[in-house]
Amino acid sequence: MPRPQVYDRDAILDVAEELAIQRGVKSVTIRAVSERAGISNGAIYHAFGSRGGLAGRAWVRAARRFLALQREAVDAQHDPVRAVIAAADAPAVFSEQYPSSARLWLSIARDGLIGDAPPEVQAELRALDTDLRDLLIRLSIAMWDRKDAASVAVIEDCVVGLPTGLMLRRPMPPNADTRRRLAAAVEAILSVKLGDNHAHTSRNHR
Repeated sequence: MPRPQVYDRDAILDVAEELAIQRGVKSVTIRAVSERAGISNGAIYHAFGSRGGLAGRAWVRAARRFLALQREAVDAQHDPVRAVIAAADAPAVFSEQYPSSARLWLSIARDGLIGDAPPEVQAELRALDTDLRDLLIRLSIAMWDRKDAASVAVIEDCVVGLPTGLMLRRPMPPNADTRRRLAAAVEAILSVKLGDNHAHTSRNHR
């Protein structure tokens, strides 16, 4: 009995990324990926289960690449302020190192994938939220030795809010001036003294 062919899942996801970037997210169908990759529909269904599974896995891969790169950037810094700046600058580095994954990650809203994605992909999407939250808490502890809701919210402003406003709404990767402005904005926010909220640590951040 002949063995079933084994295909490179990353190669299939690469094709899904290409289609999403060139033709829009709705173009990422099993048939379109099959035709471009030269792989049977059945093989792709076997690997990803459905169109929702395929698109969801492509987005999860992009997000995992981003979070891994962001953690590496943070780990490379010994000064907490520089670590937060590195986390904020991660989208720029991501767009340079993984341009296709970055464009996919930026062009598809995660919430739009949840309804079509199979349960295991939905679980991975939720796990990504936890991974990001853990990084925000880690940075908050490094900055102020606290992890209450107010301090974590400041880190989130620096790592999520500022990059979204200064970089992600413009063509990627951003230019050097934009990245310098982002770093200056993060540093300015972190220089503002926090209120004394040690007694009000949120259960969500324990």
